[in-house]
Amino acid sequence: MRRAAILEELAGAAKAGGRSPADVTLVAVSKMQSEARIEEALASGQRVFGENRVQEAMTRWSARRAAYPDLELRLVGPLQTNKADEAVALFDVIETLDREKLARAILKAMEKTGRAPRLYVQVNTGEEPQKAGIAPKDVPAFVAQMRALMPQGIEGLMCIPPVEEPASLHFALLAKLARAAGVEKLSMGMSADYALAARLGATSVRVGSALFGEREG
Repeated sequence: MRRAAILEELAGAAKAGGRSPADVTLVAVSKMQSEARIEEALASGQRVFGENRVQEAMTRWSARRAAYPDLELRLVGPLQTNKADEAVALFDVIETLDREKLARAILKAMEKTGRAPRLYVQVNTGEEPQKAGIAPKDVPAFVAQMRALMPQGIEGLMCIPPVEEPASLHFALLAKLARAAGVEKLSMGMSADYALAARLGATSVRVGSALFGEREG
């Protein structure tokens, strides 16, 4: 478990970017990790976790809620509309809002459950056809539409840069889009580039293998 080392790196990167270390949240991406590693992370003080799949997250975290009332769960993978009820009931943050149909499903689930997870818009900064997300040019209009539709508004933007391009270009673009849309939070940076993301304005980084080690099995 490299949590202490990663937090130190993030603190240095935040300072290099002119911000406080407290401005950057480490999200431990726990998909497909063993129970032993999850318990080790919890014992180390980690309380913010990211999951890619609703069903897997329900199995892993539902029973742990009572033991860890300060737990924060983030959905960082794609969400199907038919899973909106379960996602809203479980997650505190949904980072992959990318279409009106999904927003309306989330809104219905909020009315049903009485919960209002914080919402991020996923931006396809590389405009890759195989990836989900709003095209950069559509971000201002989509954020405005979501603000009008969702009572809690939009907390942030999220991106996953193309692997073959410099991540810094995409992080800078996401920060520019956020400023233009009046959005405060930026979820960007993963195991290979979390320090760079923190230096360029990330308010949360999604770290899996660099934190837990390679997945077992």
